Amino acid sequence: MEMAVSTSSQAQDEFDRNVPRICGVCGDKATGFHFNAMTCEGCKGFFRRSMKRRATFTCPFNGSCNITKENRRHCQACRLKRCLEIGMMKEFILTDEEVQRKKDLIQRRKEEEALREAQRPRLTEEQQNIITTLLEAHHKTYDDSYQDFSRFRPPVREGPVTRSASRAASLHSLSDASSDSFSHSPESGDSKVNLSNLLMAYQEQGSSPDSAEDDGSRLSMLPHLADLVSYSIQKVIGFAKMIPGFRDLTAEDQIALLKSSVIEVIMLRSNQSFNLEEMSWSCGSPDFKYCVNDVTKAGHTLELLEPLVKFQVGLKKLNLHEEEHVLLMAICLLSPDRPGVQDHARVEALQDSLCEVLQAYIRVNHPGGRLLYAKMIQKLADLRSLNEEHSKQYRQLSFQPEHSMQLTPLVLEVFGGQVT
Repeated sequence: MEMAVSTSSQAQDEFDRNVPRICGVCGDKATGFHFNAMTCEGCKGFFRRSMKRRATFTCPFNGSCNITKENRRHCQACRLKRCLEIGMMKEFILTDEEVQRKKDLIQRRKEEEALREAQRPRLTEEQQNIITTLLEAHHKTYDDSYQDFSRFRPPVREGPVTRSASRAASLHSLSDASSDSFSHSPESGDSKVNLSNLLMAYQEQGSSPDSAEDDGSRLSMLPHLADLVSYSIQKVIGFAKMIPGFRDLTAEDQIALLKSSVIEVIMLRSNQSFNLEEMSWSCGSPDFKYCVNDVTKAGHTLELLEPLVKFQVGLKKLNLHEEEHVLLMAICLLSPDRPGVQDHARVEALQDSLCEVLQAYIRVNHPGGRLLYAKMIQKLADLRSLNEEHSKQYRQLSFQPEHSMQLTPLVLEVFGGQVT
């Protein structure tokens, strides 16, 4: 066995450039650098045996035989001469003791690697199943092309805003958000949306046509973004219902968790459509591309938008795996300290289980990410303040009749406004 190293940087460069690997002795296919030259296995072995035996060969001809793959055994003298001419060196040949030490070293490294592999952290089958379930839930309720949103009220970035035929248009014509289907059952009479019915029966509530037009309001984007938020709420509900353990909670706790966390989950989800270079959100077609200025035309002020953009940038720079992203959304939703939650212990147990899965996933897939979990949990704290400011600004809008008419009933109910 030889020490397969090259003392020539030029030779190594040739090897790295994947030039044809031809044996410099006989022209056969080479297997690498052996004793400082590119050779085949046959010539490698011949040189090693010749040097170790200190063999002396004599050419039966004139000492200038042309060595080829077919005749390389015919003249050992010229073959050895050719080995030396291309730079093969006997100094590179290991002694028997060195060969044994090298074998022992290789074996020891294999054993150490096997031990490291055995000790490497792994996800349990249950943890992997939880991740698989959450990924499936996310894929069923999140479409980055937003194809089923294209039928709603279009964005109007300037000029007067014309109302759509239904102020609850965002609650109609939705594609399925999960394996369950939304059932369309317009409520007779008024246009009230009940989150409890929406969650438990997974139904949408309609509204009667309204053809009134807004004045030339500065809030030209409000109708469109209200539809987008309603659409997103529907999708988050679909995601929540597939989180392991969520359906086992009481209806009251499910509603309390959703009402208080839904905007935070929406903000987490929107990070997938956030473009770090352009500092904007792209939701499918070019028409559904939103910058900060667009959001200000929906009534939101910089008190919300500045920390929101900062949050989106920070989250994007964490470069989370999709598995980490869906786990963070589920952990966010299952927070036991949400207002109105009754069974704190049960919700906390579900959240703790998800936190353990997230930490295990990070240990397995981000060995160097010791601080990643802490950074992710800090993002949940940041979301709380964003949630508070968002709800405050929506409540202010809902208390103004000319603006509340642009909001969908579901948005009004979830964010504290009164639906009459």
